[in-house]
Amino acid sequence: MNKKKHRIILVEDSADLGYLLSEYLSMKNFEISWFVNGISALKNLEVNKYDLAILDITMPDMDGFSLAEQMKDRFPDLPFLFLSARSLKVDVLKGFYLGAVDYLKKPIDEEELVIRIENLLNRLNSEKRVEEDIFHFKLGQYTFNSLNQELVFNDEIFHLTTKESELLHYLVLRQNVLCSHKDILIKLWGNNDYFNKKSLNVFITRLRKYLEKDVNISIDNVHSQGFILHLE
Repeated sequence: MNKKKHRIILVEDSADLGYLLSEYLSMKNFEISWFVNGISALKNLEVNKYDLAILDITMPDMDGFSLAEQMKDRFPDLPFLFLSARSLKVDVLKGFYLGAVDYLKKPIDEEELVIRIENLLNRLNSEKRVEEDIFHFKLGQYTFNSLNQELVFNDEIFHLTTKESELLHYLVLRQNVLCSHKDILIKLWGNNDYFNKKSLNVFITRLRKYLEKDVNISIDNVHSQGFILHLE
């Protein structure tokens, strides 16, 4: 089985270095798209997805710092690192302040660059899997993404409100366990009072409506005590 190629966008205005890095990283099983300026790179990012961006800093028209700022706003899920001859502490700190996952100084050995990239991608993928474990849940025939506030049944997507998502997340983490009215209200509403309890009941009714397509899921009321999310 062929190893999946990670896609990297390289933004480097030096023709010699850009060509060298593109060829070497391609030989190491990376899929490389090389651009000589930030403007063309941004246009490409509108239509293509990458696993990592490698940015030079000193470039005409748009320097790497400005490019990184635009990328953060428009493509926040794309990790990036700087590869630059600018080695002053102020530049390094600015790079990390902008959100870079690493700051590498030129000249860099090509083999070292590959190892650093592989380690970075492995770490980022590991962090992504941990995040998925925290925010993604399988509920019978449903999937629930608490980060995006989406509940999915087959191809049907229910877009939850913030409070609906928070409540379902709370119950999912404690499935088949009694969750008292008091604990839910203090955790999610900040106050255990009559009016918030009425509101809680409304949200429970909404969640039951969303989950009714799977008969093996229920949110049961324990009189005067709380609710249990049952999942058979």
